[in-house]
Amino acid sequence: MASSEDKHTASPRTFSRSGSVYEPLKSINLPRPDSESLWDKLDRYYKIVKITILNYQSPTTGLFPTHTVGDCKKAKVQDSLYCAASAWALALAYRRIDDDKGRTHELEHSAIKCMRGILFCYMRQADKVEQFKQDPSPSKCLHSIFNVHTGDEVLSYDEYGHIQINAVSLFLLYLVEMISSGLQIIYSTDEVSFIQNLVFCVERAYRVPDFGIWERGSKYNNGSTELHSSSVGLAKAALEAVNGFNLFGNQGCSWSVIFVDFDAHNRNRQTLCSLLPRESRSHNTDAALLPCISYPAFAVDDDALFYQTLDKIVRKLKGKYGFKRFLRDGYRTALEDFNRRYYKPAEIKLFDGIECQFPLFFIYMIIDGVFRGNAEQVKEYQELLDPVLFQAFEGCPVVPKYYYVPADFVEAEKKNPDSQKRFPSNSGRDGKLFLWGQALYVIAKLLVEELVSPKDIDPVHRYIPPKDQRNISMRYSNQVDNLSPVTRVFYLTATKGFKPSSTEEAAFTGRNMNLTSFLESSLEMVTGVATQIDGFVL
Repeated sequence: MASSEDKHTASPRTFSRSGSVYEPLKSINLPRPDSESLWDKLDRYYKIVKITILNYQSPTTGLFPTHTVGDCKKAKVQDSLYCAASAWALALAYRRIDDDKGRTHELEHSAIKCMRGILFCYMRQADKVEQFKQDPSPSKCLHSIFNVHTGDEVLSYDEYGHIQINAVSLFLLYLVEMISSGLQIIYSTDEVSFIQNLVFCVERAYRVPDFGIWERGSKYNNGSTELHSSSVGLAKAALEAVNGFNLFGNQGCSWSVIFVDFDAHNRNRQTLCSLLPRESRSHNTDAALLPCISYPAFAVDDDALFYQTLDKIVRKLKGKYGFKRFLRDGYRTALEDFNRRYYKPAEIKLFDGIECQFPLFFIYMIIDGVFRGNAEQVKEYQELLDPVLFQAFEGCPVVPKYYYVPADFVEAEKKNPDSQKRFPSNSGRDGKLFLWGQALYVIAKLLVEELVSPKDIDPVHRYIPPKDQRNISMRYSNQVDNLSPVTRVFYLTATKGFKPSSTEEAAFTGRNMNLTSFLESSLEMVTGVATQIDGFVL
């Protein structure tokens, strides 16, 4: 039942780093005024990021291990992305001061190294991308876990559920965000072409069941996949962010621009709206929806649907120590059999009322409150988060991965819910940090203390509703803008189901008849097609 990468180890780390090569970890002794200055605040978070996150970054691939104790050789794409985002967020904060002691450059390139490390791992599996485009099955997808030092595959499809559309979508989303802030991550035309291929894969998320953010697929943990709202939502957000985006930033040209099939985007949007507020067929609700409807995806445009989904998550999953992942979740509970990968039929009933609670989602609610300008929500969840943190790792705050009910208290907890004390996972006390939680904690604190603003860490303005965004864009609107009139009409009619036998036939027809009458007659076939579909301009 428990994945092989979650097994606890106790051997010492293979290597340990203490600060930058050019600068010691503890900053030089500068005069400190009574009130904490901007430099003091940034220095404090720099110390936290260095000790709890960057010290574990692989010097070869730039990835981050799933466990920070022992000789852990596994790196999850999703966890590494959040670690890179925290370093990037702190780098954005350092841009506000003149003399940053080289930290802006160091932090930015730590993020770039991680993003390029993931890209390196993905490009080594380019053949799987082509296979997945033809047959989107769990045995022909990109891997979600790699060797942290070499980028090699570490678990087969039989050992782990690799098909996770949310991980690929999150990579594309952060890629766009970071490049928009001025980072140079993509270097060559081959890399541009590969990113375009990733977009082709993500476009079909609305009809590709996956294992979801928790890597277990169905709620019953029986090895089956499902269509997850969180995966479809992240795919929708990634497609909206990357459409018409130039991967070379302001130094690029037309051939470094990524395009999206607006019909595929529209199907993802419709599928997401029809699935919410549920997570999937077996999941009534799920905390995995928080990063979908709020930071970093902001995938829901309808305010009513957003609040309906959020209210359901809070009402059913919120606890004293954090949020449950979903109802009857057996992960890391005292009754879960770690020797089996899958559950027996109806076994999830054993976990009812004793699900582990994850402080991580308090942090998501804090970030959501900052983005939406809800000071009461920020204060509420800060007060809930502070008691569950502990200063057990070189003086830095540590976010436990989860709080669980010990075996001796299980029966009492079932009889009287929320009556028993829960205990934190071993995060921090033996060097095993939960990097996903640590990364989000840094981002949340930077936002709360106004060291970065929402528009800094979301430069593409995902958090602004489409109706409130300025109708001005420097992006390429769509690939059909660069087509000839005949091919443009063929593209539009083919998209709506009117397909000639081939492109050549359409072009031949256009050449042998009056072009004006051809365009008029063809455009009549697509009467009613909107000139703009959810921001995708034709």
